[in-house]
Amino acid sequence: MSTNQAESFREVLGHFASGLTIITGITDDGPAGFTCQAFSSLSLDPPMILVLPSKTSTSWPKIGGAGKFCVNILADHQEQVSAKFAKSGTDKFAGVTWEPSPMGQPILDGACAWIDCRVNAVHHGGDHLIVVGAVEGLASRPDSRPLLFHRGRYAHTAESWSDRDAAVRPLLKDHV
Repeated sequence: MSTNQAESFREVLGHFASGLTIITGITDDGPAGFTCQAFSSLSLDPPMILVLPSKTSTSWPKIGGAGKFCVNILADHQEQVSAKFAKSGTDKFAGVTWEPSPMGQPILDGACAWIDCRVNAVHHGGDHLIVVGAVEGLASRPDSRPLLFHRGRYAHTAESWSDRDAAVRPLLKDHV
């Protein structure tokens, strides 16, 4: 792909807002993690998710090698944590409070939600890996709002659901 095509591709796909996650795991060297925008649900039965780390990631091979990981869905106040975990070659956990998940993986303090997974499969997808995670446990903070990424910048939701919107939820659920 030419530079112009790559820039166009990035610009067009940047219009799709996504949430931000930090994938964490315990390695032989201690906790490891990286910011990951490419995350999605995959299956309800059995419960599975997708994580797409870059093939150049130095953190994923350590985490993936352990066979289990935790997806931390970031809350709207966690821009600095996202930026910190996006950098290579630093102590990403310095000053970051976390507790172990039921599988022993780091759950970051303040995250909207977490999902404990076992690595089910890994496939090649261009310059990324397609990691299928089998969900072993999960929890959320219903009072939190997610941190979003849109057009190359952090973004935030305007408001969370209110009681007057409760009637819409079942309609949306049927179409998801």
